Order: sequence, then C-alpha cells, then structure tokens
Amino acid sequence: MENSTQFMSFILAGYSDSGHLKYLYFIIITVLYVSIVFANTVLIVVICMERSLHEPMYLFLCSLFVNDLYGSAGLFPALMTHLVSDDHAVSAVHCYLQIFCMYTYGTIELCNLAAMSYDRYLAICYPLQYNNIMTPNRVCILICVIWFYSFAKFSIQLSLTIRLQLCGNIIDKVYCDNYLVVKLACSTSDQTVNNIYGLCGIVLTVAVPLITIVSSYIKILTICLKSSIETRQKAFSTCIPHLASLLNFSFGCFLTLLQSRFDRPMRNVPTVLLTILSVYFLMCQPLLNPIVYGVRMTKIRQACKNILPVGLYPKT
Repeated sequence: MENSTQFMSFILAGYSDSGHLKYLYFIIITVLYVSIVFANTVLIVVICMERSLHEPMYLFLCSLFVNDLYGSAGLFPALMTHLVSDDHAVSAVHCYLQIFCMYTYGTIELCNLAAMSYDRYLAICYPLQYNNIMTPNRVCILICVIWFYSFAKFSIQLSLTIRLQLCGNIIDKVYCDNYLVVKLACSTSDQTVNNIYGLCGIVLTVAVPLITIVSSYIKILTICLKSSIETRQKAFSTCIPHLASLLNFSFGCFLTLLQSRFDRPMRNVPTVLLTILSVYFLMCQPLLNPIVYGVRMTKIRQACKNILPVGLYPKT
C-alpha cells in the first residue's frame, strides 16, 4: 500500500533553546530514566523469583511494572537525544513508532488498573470465593487480553493516521502525538474517520475501565462501612497504593489532554513547565508505581529483603 505522507520526517517544535541548561536537563532526565528502569526491573525480578508473590494481585503488578518500562522506553531515549541536539527532526517511521508505544502504554496502564480494582473488589467482597474466581491462569489470560487488545486497537488507529495526506510536518510538542499529526491533514473530511474511530476508542479505552474502577470502589466502600475496624484497615492498606497510582495517572492524562486539545489555556504557561506537564504521565507514573507498591506492600518489602543483596534494599 502506497504511503500518502509526503513528509519523510517531522519537526518537534516543543523544544526551546535552553543554552547550557540543556546539559543539566539531560542529567536530570538520565537520572530519572535510570531510576525508573532500576526500580521497575528490581520489582519484576522479585515477583518472578519469589513464589509467595505468584498471586493474582502481584501478577497484575508485574504487568504494570513491565508496561512502565515499555512506556518509558518510548519517551526517554528520544527525549534525551533531542535535549542535547540542535536538530529536532524525527523520521516518520520513528515518529509513528513512538506514537504507537506511548498510546498503547496509556491503554494498557488504565486497563491494568481497572483489572486490579476488580481484583481488589473480589478479594474484599468475596474472600471465600476469591481463589476459585481469580486463579493465576485466569489472571495471565486477562493480562494477555489487555495487552493484545491495546496493540490491536491502536494498530487500526495508527493505520488510519498513516494514510492521511499531510500539509505540514511541525508538531508542537517534545514527542510525537497522534492527535497533532491528524490535525496536519490537508482535508478535514479525511480526519472524519480518524475522529470517529478515536471517539469510539476513548469510550472503550477510558469509559469502560473507569466504570469498572468506580463500581468496584463503590462496592468496596459499601462493604467496609458494614465491616469491623480491622477489616477496614486491611482493605484500605491494599487499596491506597492502587488509588494513588490511579489518581496520579489520571492527573497526568488530564494534563496531556488539556495541552493537546485546548491550547488557549496553556499559552501563558512557561515553556519549561509546559514541557514537564506534557510528559508528566510518562515521567512520574513509572517512578511512582514501584515506590508506592514497593514501600506500602509488606510482602513485596519482605521479598526484596530476602532476595536483594544486603544493603541494596533500605532498612525499615
């Protein structure tokens, strides 16, 4: 199939001339990326090696940590390269690859968080039937379905974007964004199919997981209000890390959506702050998840102490 895009590369206009500060930014981003890779990799290894963690909740966490590595790999290497470079052009192939990686990351993250909320609902509301319902095999199948669905869904959306005839190649961000590429289309009629499919995708990818999450927590709260104080404390201790992760990810997605779709409210925001806000969901989320779950969840802390070399894991 002939590619109708007449541009072989895109220009990322979100980068500004920061002079010698670009090296400071590069060091900060590098340290952040190394921390993300280290923290998530450690917890993935710990969950895989420790047999006591081969339970549904920790399998979902392992999927979450793998996705954080996957998503951060789609942003950080390119971001680090462009920070110290005067050329902010990116080839069309790499641009579309980055779009695919970052959008599928977002879909997997939200669907995974929805599955985790349903898992907590079953564990708290149906403790006696939980082990029969959420078996490790079913959890693995559900995780595979989440990843396959995310890849398949966005493959279709990206193919609709690639077919567009573009009349520009300047993207006003520090990374490639599907919505901004679609806006470069020469004909608004060509955008119609993309917009319709994108709207349906938002309903399936955002509305359905959010309904699952809200419904699960409403039922959890209802049960907790009728239970003893000890049961409430146990429920809250397992739900707080999940809620923290969910709220942080939702906040990051909201900032990204606000910047992409509504540029007027963001015009008076300083460039550096605007750049940080645009990548917040992929900078903070992959670092927050291992910190929150690694610190808050007792079994993971204990497994880290048992597996990791002495001195590598902080004493509590």
